[in-house]
Amino acid sequence: MPNGKAKDFDDVTLFLGDYGPFQIALIFSLSLIVVPVGYMGAVVVFVSDTPQFHCKVNENWTINGTYAKEHDRCTKYKERLNSTDASLAGDTEPCADGWEFSKDTYTSTIVSEWELVCDNAWKVPLSSSLYFVGVMIGSFVCGTLSDRFGRKPVLFLTMAIQTIAALIQAASVNWVMFTTLNCLRGFGQTACYTASIILGSEILSPKPRMTYTLLGQSVGYGVGYALLSLFGYFIRDWRMLLVACAIPGFLLMPLWWVVPESPRWLLQKKRFKKAEAVIYRAAKMNRVSTPEVIFTSDECLDQMKLDHEESHSYTCLDLVRTSNLRIITLMGIFIWFTCAMVFFGLTLNTNSLNGNKYLNVFISAVIDIAAYILTWFMVNRVPRPFFLFSSMMFCGTLFLVILLVPDDMGAVSKALALSGRTGISAAYAFIFVFFIELMPTVVRNTGLGIFSTSGRIGSILCPFIIYLGVYNKATPYIVFGSMSIVASVFTFFLPDTRNRKLPDLISQVQPIQRHCCLVITHSPNLRTGKKWKRAPSVDKQ
Repeated sequence: MPNGKAKDFDDVTLFLGDYGPFQIALIFSLSLIVVPVGYMGAVVVFVSDTPQFHCKVNENWTINGTYAKEHDRCTKYKERLNSTDASLAGDTEPCADGWEFSKDTYTSTIVSEWELVCDNAWKVPLSSSLYFVGVMIGSFVCGTLSDRFGRKPVLFLTMAIQTIAALIQAASVNWVMFTTLNCLRGFGQTACYTASIILGSEILSPKPRMTYTLLGQSVGYGVGYALLSLFGYFIRDWRMLLVACAIPGFLLMPLWWVVPESPRWLLQKKRFKKAEAVIYRAAKMNRVSTPEVIFTSDECLDQMKLDHEESHSYTCLDLVRTSNLRIITLMGIFIWFTCAMVFFGLTLNTNSLNGNKYLNVFISAVIDIAAYILTWFMVNRVPRPFFLFSSMMFCGTLFLVILLVPDDMGAVSKALALSGRTGISAAYAFIFVFFIELMPTVVRNTGLGIFSTSGRIGSILCPFIIYLGVYNKATPYIVFGSMSIVASVFTFFLPDTRNRKLPDLISQVQPIQRHCCLVITHSPNLRTGKKWKRAPSVDKQ
């Protein structure tokens, strides 16, 4: 071995090639798995939508020979049978007899079935927020479980959870049962996506890894979102819509026998024979010859690194033990928080756009897919931090520009909102690629779990931010736009991971870019009280 150094995983498996039958089958299988994830997170757009409604009134009650109309959607005129006194028209009362809901768009939603309007309207955003609470818990718990028990078991466990929960949720008898199962369904949704993207990224070599992440996983997610508009258009009952969404998950379960475990994870757990078995299987499918011994003792030691790192049990605390990884982690938490809040906020806000609801969802899905393809095309042509900065800055700027558009120009506002979605969709897809490359193998899934958890906190808040738009339409765009711009600034401090190998150990993490910024971590100036100085740029490795 040259220079006396052991080869890393990518070097050892170089003989497999990049796009053999094994890699293509893996990309296709894992991309199919995330298709249900794409519509499971957005099905609430139709399931929890509020149809047009008004108070129920007595058909025999008239004022001046005409039927009495509701005063507004939450109150009605007090009933005075055959009254001829027009002044009574101003006497109102709450809708004690319930509401009547339009069936022009939906046969039923949870809003029309359980009358979640007026005083109970808060239950709709709360059910969406509790879904994202489940997503947050799943991201945090399943990230640690995946690092401990393997990527593959957690992937299929979370897929089963979201599928079974959706099926049972269709039989909900009240809002409490629906919301509880909504939380459980959320538990499996993003945890499934994260486990899938990490599993594929750790098996594939650098070239197909990018294709898999952006054209496989992200486009698969977008296809699932587009299918939601098709499901919703033909299935107008919320219960049957959930059943239809659950069925594909069951059909994908046999992929357990197709998808292998991550050999990187197996090596990290010292299961060298099983890791070699995965490589031999890949070589057989690709019809390439293999060496008698794939991982020599030196390569095995290089995966585990010597001394205390060899036997160290990694936890989330390892993300903050070194100043370099700690800063990357903190920045990643804020960036993911913002990306998830804006991305899912725009998804839930689709119904507020002018035009056909189903067409709006389909257009949003097409925009997402186009953004993913554009990201794949640009990602290796520009520095990683600059691409993320540009995407989020573009999104934030357009949202703030919407505030300048007159109210009677709804088409312009819609065009700007959908254009801004292009930027945040590209950023949201890209952060999975970027932070997988930033995090070392020993804490990669734990790190992604922490980031995803912070993202879920943002998504928990977004239904209520959207709800505030009922009182002031500008509020969501002010919050989403300003947060996107602030987060974009932090991206410039992250290292560029283009054309670099995945780090396996914490010591291999690239240093942050400290040019044009003040170093406040471990700075002697903090202790001396002297003015801060600009730090010199870090030389490229």
